[in-house]
Amino acid sequence: MDDDKKRPFLHRMLTFLITAALSLTALFLVANWQKLNFDFIRRYFTYRSLERNESGQVESFRYTGGSGSSFALLGSDLLVCSSSGVRLYSESGAAYVDQACNLTTPLLSIGSGAALAYDAGGQDLFVYKDRELVFSLRVEDGQSILSAHLSAQDRLTVVTQSSGVKGSVTVYNSKYEPELGVNLSSRFITDARLSPDGRTLAVATSGQTGGIYDSQIFFYSLSRGHENSEPDHMCSLGNNATLSMEWQGNSLRVLGENALSLLSPSGELKGSYPYNGRYLKGFSLEGNGFCSLLLGKYRAASTADLVTVDNNGQEISSLPLEEQVLSLSSNGRYLSVLTADALTIYTEALDIYHRLEEPLGVRRALQREDGSVTLISGETARLYLPD
Repeated sequence: MDDDKKRPFLHRMLTFLITAALSLTALFLVANWQKLNFDFIRRYFTYRSLERNESGQVESFRYTGGSGSSFALLGSDLLVCSSSGVRLYSESGAAYVDQACNLTTPLLSIGSGAALAYDAGGQDLFVYKDRELVFSLRVEDGQSILSAHLSAQDRLTVVTQSSGVKGSVTVYNSKYEPELGVNLSSRFITDARLSPDGRTLAVATSGQTGGIYDSQIFFYSLSRGHENSEPDHMCSLGNNATLSMEWQGNSLRVLGENALSLLSPSGELKGSYPYNGRYLKGFSLEGNGFCSLLLGKYRAASTADLVTVDNNGQEISSLPLEEQVLSLSSNGRYLSVLTADALTIYTEALDIYHRLEEPLGVRRALQREDGSVTLISGETARLYLPD
């Protein structure tokens, strides 16, 4: 075979081999994409300018507030809310917000790009965006804030209590103007959350039905008008008192005293995970496609089961823990568990993603979406980057 005839043959063979390799790679990625994890590449480019020690921890910085503060992550920044004020720090410790105010019971809520700090039982709240204060509210005399939250669209929902009504909810639009009000005189309102698409307001209520305690979730469409009292839909959870709520997509996660319930915007009970007599000792509802529960057979004992539950109320995985859990936090596809001996980062299947031995002095861990974790001690905070 002469050279002129060899070239087309070799060209066709090379083309075939390249096509076959690309096809096999594509099939592998499709079949295994959930198992693959490229967050270490993401962390490398995000935090490459930060110096870290051999254990992967960035140099700590001192925050103002003390151990009684509330902490939350706003993007890559750390928000600290204490009785003396609100502060916002970068991952390297640069202070962007330092607002002095008196908050008796400081609490935080995070939206997609904004953060909310408020005084539970008090009258003041503050919204921060782009590292500055963009809105503040002081409720009228005689009113107190029971809870407040930001939605995925950074819209504000505030639950207040005042004389004459057992609970009121006000929803604010993107310009922080009142858009919808709900006032109830027959049932207490304990919490309210706006759906990610901004169309549905979920309101947690408590009261009696036929002389028996009954926890109910009311659903309101925001297209109905400014003032509403009768819900569009309702779901009764019986004596399962609501402790917390969190939307993810088209599903409302309702954490109760006795069970975790998953509801649709139309009030349909999509699934439920009962605790079966175990005590709820910790939880995190922020996982992507899963909730995390810490359930113990005894209230005071340190042993407990770490459980992940999907959006249909089905158990994904369960893991017995023998040590006391100091902090439990989930974000994205990760769940971090802090004990005195170690910080362990799990996937939703409770497979170990990374483990840091002996995180001395750490009292709180805040899981980040990219797999990194903010570690908080009594007076300092630092970023931990898994290898």
